[in-house]
Amino acid sequence: MKIKGIRWWMVSLVAAGLIINYLARNTLSVAAPTLMKDLHITTEQYAHVVVAWQLCYAFMQPVAGFLLDTVGTKIGFAAFALAWSLACAAAAWSTGWRSLAFFRGLLGIAEAAGIPAGVKATSEWFPAKERSVAIGWFNIGSSIGALLAPPLVVWALLHGQWQLAFVIVGVAGIVWSVVWMVLYKHPRNQKMLGDAERDYILSGQEAKHSDDGAPRRNWFAMLKSRDFWAIGIPRILSEPAWQTFNAWIPLYMMTERHMNLKEIALYAWMPFLAADIGCVLGGYLSPLFHKYAKVSLFTSRKMVFVVGALCMIGPACVGLVASPYVAVALLCVGGFAHQTLSGALYAITSDMFGKNEVATATGMGGMAGYLGAAAFTALFGVLVTQVGYSPLFVLLAVFDVIAAGVVCLLAKSADKAAQPRWSQANGTVAAK
Repeated sequence: MKIKGIRWWMVSLVAAGLIINYLARNTLSVAAPTLMKDLHITTEQYAHVVVAWQLCYAFMQPVAGFLLDTVGTKIGFAAFALAWSLACAAAAWSTGWRSLAFFRGLLGIAEAAGIPAGVKATSEWFPAKERSVAIGWFNIGSSIGALLAPPLVVWALLHGQWQLAFVIVGVAGIVWSVVWMVLYKHPRNQKMLGDAERDYILSGQEAKHSDDGAPRRNWFAMLKSRDFWAIGIPRILSEPAWQTFNAWIPLYMMTERHMNLKEIALYAWMPFLAADIGCVLGGYLSPLFHKYAKVSLFTSRKMVFVVGALCMIGPACVGLVASPYVAVALLCVGGFAHQTLSGALYAITSDMFGKNEVATATGMGGMAGYLGAAAFTALFGVLVTQVGYSPLFVLLAVFDVIAAGVVCLLAKSADKAAQPRWSQANGTVAAK
């Protein structure tokens, strides 16, 4: 049986995996007020728990990317998903901040494959002109996971204890990994893919994504390249914003805006809903800029990144407002902004690196980003009690604006043939 448009079903399957991936990591932040009280964890110790996850996630990213490029998307993604599901459920048996940090560290190691696997899968299943849209749709899983965490944790608290939420997410991940193994195949081997759609996908891919013999640089060669730092530096600068949103928004609402548990359940998910919109809209902005601004696809990705960075001015103003609801609205602008620029950077990565190194490059960029996020989180945990949240939100916006400048200056397309330009004579697309 042939399924029309099956590439969109494949990206939906990737998105489902990312939903569980991010649900596992965000469950902690929502459960934090209750969990910290039950386990007698201080704010500084909570920061140590978050940093444990971030460091393990960061250092494992290039390893996970390398393994995915080596064993393939299907087996690699399933194995990592099974591992992160077990690690998430195990956190329910934590007895203090040290055991919680240990289990969250294991979770970080396993979850490191999520984004590299998503980028690799979309590189396999989509032509270049649709890739930013596909990345936007799978990246929505990260925001939906964060969006679902508040109601899930509150439900668990009302029907038992916070431990229940971790177990539920773990079971969901195990189920997904089985479904992934059954359904996912490369376009060349997918029997449910029609010949016309297969030709459309493969003919629209750059040589470096369609050629099995495409070159593959090792970690050290990649570290020496301008290509890596064109994505690595922006990751270092932009990732702290998203990790701050994931780990600190519920605590910010409770301690700074004096919201109770029910109000947190009502409002903590909203910035992540806005982030969902940023994922999708950001993906569609690239082809729109390509068409109407008459620039190459690669330049259009940069333009989307700049738009997202400028929108980060919204959360930078959170300290200027007295209303907690306006503050939530500004945080929503921040969620939208980050996922818009994040999706654009993933698309840029897939444009710059080939089939046999795109997951490795994504993982190395992720490592750089999470090392930056871990450093900022450690700083955040100390400074938030001294200077408050507002100056730190301003700093996050400054980081993203600098990141936009780095992307514009350093990122260069590696495949000129795949970057169409607009013909001034007749307004049509021509090859470079």
